[in-house]
Amino acid sequence: MTSRGVPSNPRTSNRVHAVVVVRPDGRTPAAFHLRRTLAAIREQSRPVDVLTIVLCGGDERLFEIADAAGAASVVKAPASTGYAAATSLVSSPGLDGDVVWLLAQDTAPEPDALARLAGALEVAPSLAFVAPKLVRWDDRSEIVSLGVGMTRLGRTVGLADGELDQGQHDAREDVLGTDVRGILVRSDAWARLAGLDRGLAGADEGLDLGVRARLAGGRVSLVPGALVAVAGDGVAGLPTPLTPQRQRRAVYAERVAQLHRRMAYAPAPAVPLHWLSLLPLAVWRTIADLARKQPGRIAPEWAAAAVALVAVVPVWRARRRLARARTASWAQIAPLRTTNTELRERLDDDPEVAIGGHRRSDLRFFAGGGAWLVLAALAGSVAAFTALLAWPVLGGGALQPLATSVGRLWDEAVYGQRALGIDTIAPADPFSAVVAVLGSLWPWAPSRALVLLWILALPLAALGGWFAATRVTERSSLRLLGGAVWALSPTLLVALTQGRPTGVILHLLLPWLFAAGAVAHRSWAGAGTASILLAAVLATAPSLTPAMAVLWVGTVLLAVILRGGRGVARLIWTLVPSVALAVPLVWNAVTTGRAWGLVADPGVPWAGPQAAADTAGRALLAAGIPTPDLAGWTTLLPDGPTWWVPLLSVPLALLALAAPLTQRWAAGIALLAVTALGLGTAFAAVGISVSFVQSITVPLWPGAGLSLAWLGALGGALVALDAGLAPRVALVRGLAATLVFAGALALAVPSLTAFVRGTATIANGPASTLPAFVAAEGRDDPDVGTIVLTPQADAGVAAQVVWGASETIGGQSTVLSTRTVATAQDEVLAGLAADLVTPSSEDAVGQLADLGIGFILLAPATPPETDAARTTRLSAMTALGQRDTLVVVGDTAKGELWRVVDEITERPGESASVAALGRWIAFGQLAIFGIALLLAVPTAASIREARRTPRVVGPHWQEGR
Repeated sequence: MTSRGVPSNPRTSNRVHAVVVVRPDGRTPAAFHLRRTLAAIREQSRPVDVLTIVLCGGDERLFEIADAAGAASVVKAPASTGYAAATSLVSSPGLDGDVVWLLAQDTAPEPDALARLAGALEVAPSLAFVAPKLVRWDDRSEIVSLGVGMTRLGRTVGLADGELDQGQHDAREDVLGTDVRGILVRSDAWARLAGLDRGLAGADEGLDLGVRARLAGGRVSLVPGALVAVAGDGVAGLPTPLTPQRQRRAVYAERVAQLHRRMAYAPAPAVPLHWLSLLPLAVWRTIADLARKQPGRIAPEWAAAAVALVAVVPVWRARRRLARARTASWAQIAPLRTTNTELRERLDDDPEVAIGGHRRSDLRFFAGGGAWLVLAALAGSVAAFTALLAWPVLGGGALQPLATSVGRLWDEAVYGQRALGIDTIAPADPFSAVVAVLGSLWPWAPSRALVLLWILALPLAALGGWFAATRVTERSSLRLLGGAVWALSPTLLVALTQGRPTGVILHLLLPWLFAAGAVAHRSWAGAGTASILLAAVLATAPSLTPAMAVLWVGTVLLAVILRGGRGVARLIWTLVPSVALAVPLVWNAVTTGRAWGLVADPGVPWAGPQAAADTAGRALLAAGIPTPDLAGWTTLLPDGPTWWVPLLSVPLALLALAAPLTQRWAAGIALLAVTALGLGTAFAAVGISVSFVQSITVPLWPGAGLSLAWLGALGGALVALDAGLAPRVALVRGLAATLVFAGALALAVPSLTAFVRGTATIANGPASTLPAFVAAEGRDDPDVGTIVLTPQADAGVAAQVVWGASETIGGQSTVLSTRTVATAQDEVLAGLAADLVTPSSEDAVGQLADLGIGFILLAPATPPETDAARTTRLSAMTALGQRDTLVVVGDTAKGELWRVVDEITERPGESASVAALGRWIAFGQLAIFGIALLLAVPTAASIREARRTPRVVGPHWQEGR
């Protein structure tokens, strides 16, 4: 410590001892701040009497500045010394009646600040300390702090933090506490209160000092006329949360201080209870942080709880310090506590109005015609699919019934025994979880939920397209165009008429993923919503995984380049639910050598009509048409010219190509990239077959890629219409929009009339893929086994084992439909099938009974039946009919059915290890999706935050925000 004499002050008022604490952290301009602070102290109209500088750390440059400041002493301390510990190093026992002015390197008082503070103390002997108005370092019109309150549960509440200084709080005087920076404390009160509490971790030090001063019989007052500019270096008080690290530090310090004060202030019998509640509270607050869209607070929360668990000595010291000075009851400070009403008013305050920030425009869903669009789409859907209103189950194409109960729906979605195969133990397809969610929406008849989805598909698509358009344009007319063209997409309508549930669900999900994903970097609510939707999209259409991966990487790179990494954590989270859902299946595929099977379309394998992998087929795909019948026009005009049909997509394509040439070229390029990735996926899909049904290979459905391409092209067209295509000529814009809509409507005509014309593939039911006799037994017993034998066109027989009342969409498994090497169970099943259709074989029925299989169904061959298939079917009927251990049930619509007479062995259940693994996988997936759901659910705070950002993403090239 170095000391030097200072001239005596001729004033007769109380002597002021100023304490300035300096602690550089390597990230703040400490030297600059310190120079300004020291200059401000020298310029005080009421000079300080004693100046002490406490330098924490060995920065020689700062020491030279401090040493040249004319301080009475410069005290060196370790770099880890906190503000409370640093101020305790300074004592002045010979100055009876003096006052202590607490400052830091980044607290620059106005010239009259000390005079005003000292004057307030001199006229009110009951005051223990007074506090100035803290304002921003570079803008004195914004209040940093002017009084601190505390709720009944100990929560700290800034009474004016972040507000514009318009003098609205200048009449406030008595407060419970203040920020510690710049306070002027009577030295006798300082000694009686034993200074600042070191156990507060640097937060709430002024509040705690105020509480103890009140309980010691003193008062705390504000002096709003005394201004002190603060930079928020974090030496005293909390650092300005400019970086994620500072934010975490502030959250940690606030929570440590709150827990410390809670145990220091509590009655002695309640302290053990508070201590025991630390970890349960951390769990609860973790859930609350997720719901508040603040996952970054979770790690500091647990760190603070851990510190509080072991901080027994600091709590004991704080309680002893409080007991020694206390002369008043807690009832004395009750009127100064912040009430719940005041807290709500403070939290509901919308600062964007005060600071002139962006305020989001109204959605205008009803005023802008969005509701009418949805109603029109509903009317069109009912007109196109009228008969579906009476259907209990959908059939045809890739459609099958859903499980008959919600419990079985979710059983099909977890790791364990599959509903197909002799005893297949494998992870469920992620799509089974999507089916389970869908079926749970109509729990008393899950298959009915799929019927309702078909009826509501058009209005839901229009709704999703309209909301996706709100991310692109503010114009109501263009939003209507976006919703209408998305609902009239050929891929959606073809999927509806052909019976492709994955195509329908994907098309309904994509616009919502676009709407949420476009702002995922902005907020945790958007990231949480996008993460759930992305998981559902990839579960429904795994072939989109490469395209989505490219888009995700590009988005992360843009966030790093344009935003300095802000929002990257949110973007990383968007992948977590998808990974959690896919990991079991990926692991199974890698370990069994069927990695290509991961891109297979989930659900029922069906080789329906689709564009071929040739030049003509790819030309159709480029026009957005997934089928060789030109989206149904060849059936509508069997003898007429149809060459013009692909040209209907030209207006949309031209506008999408023009989007990068507009003022919003960045958004146009991004949407054009989405279109290219979608088309690339569709082109690749038609040339790849990774699954099979019976003896037929099933190529990937190109409609998934086309839906993504349609989304990008439609978005690009809206950008072009909104920003670049003759913006001052409404007639040109209207004509272009009309051409786009007319083209989409013309493409949709065959599909919208297909059901009425009888060319649609979808049909009424059946309620089970098995005969009614088996379905009745399997409805109550999921372990009823049926072996289904289907004659093939090449004289072979396809065999499949079905458990329960029916095959279901959720019960399908790509583990079975994509395997390229026969497993041991496949060989057993093939041997059983061969023995059953061979008259000379023996004991084949007994083997079935031992496996738990009680029925044999000889299903009809896929039409048209070839001579070889007919011969095989008749031979099999003869062989089965000759067996004494089989009883003919009858000829059903599903084929010939036999029942095994022998005693049926109960189907082997899952082993304990398999069941345990399934539970752990389900628990982990549910936990992750629970977190995502908590992040996605909007709160009042997240809604307020969203209002501060534009709804349209990328209005200018700078808008990566």
